[in-house]
Amino acid sequence: MLKYVQSISEEPIHQRLSDLFRERIASNDWKEGNPLPSEAELCAQHGVSRGTVRQALASLRSEGLIAGGRGKPPVVAHPVPSQSFDTFMSYTEWAHSLGREPGQRTIEIARRPAGEELAGKMLLQTGEPVIQVLRLRLLDGLPTMVERSSFVLEAGKALFDFDTDSGSIFGHLTSLGVDLSRGKHVIDAVGADEMDASLLGVSAGSPLLRENRLTYSRDGKILECSDDRYLPHLANFVIENTRESKVALARVPRVA
Repeated sequence: MLKYVQSISEEPIHQRLSDLFRERIASNDWKEGNPLPSEAELCAQHGVSRGTVRQALASLRSEGLIAGGRGKPPVVAHPVPSQSFDTFMSYTEWAHSLGREPGQRTIEIARRPAGEELAGKMLLQTGEPVIQVLRLRLLDGLPTMVERSSFVLEAGKALFDFDTDSGSIFGHLTSLGVDLSRGKHVIDAVGADEMDASLLGVSAGSPLLRENRLTYSRDGKILECSDDRYLPHLANFVIENTRESKVALARVPRVA
């Protein structure tokens, strides 16, 4: 019984209950599209109050695991693949961790002078050459993300001898000894521009989930700057931490 579990654990009962509900969804005991048992049934099954059940369901709803409410019974939602910070450095690793098939289609790879804005982000001189890659990323063959990456010349020049449709750019560069060891990530929302709309099959202005990343070497040099734009119904991001091991996370206000 959950009441017994609570007596040997400091974790609040509603968290224990939400963990149990997640297991039922993951095991397909509660199947996608099917309604959940009523609050009254869940209260009776687990010997808890209606408020506790509602707190547990609210956690699942905030994670996108269930949908409904406002007079409609909650149902198991279509799962959205989540990307953890453990696989943030590689889209390919993320897809494989889910048992999904990653894919990519290269739109452009070019050597260009860095504009003022990009140079400022990468701590380069304006006009200094960078290698830029534009790719459409796929998940099980479906368009999922538009990837715009800019590499410093010394790191990115090897991409001209690599089939960027064949797999992970980070994996290839790392295999050549390029030190892509640390990333700083900023997550926000952005409207799809004309290129995004065309590649992802949405209307211009549609909301996308954007990850801006700076990738550093061990000695702190910026080697890559990216602007990755995901369809929000196909991907989200998850952070897990504990009191003993905290993830460095900051909420940064957007500047208009």
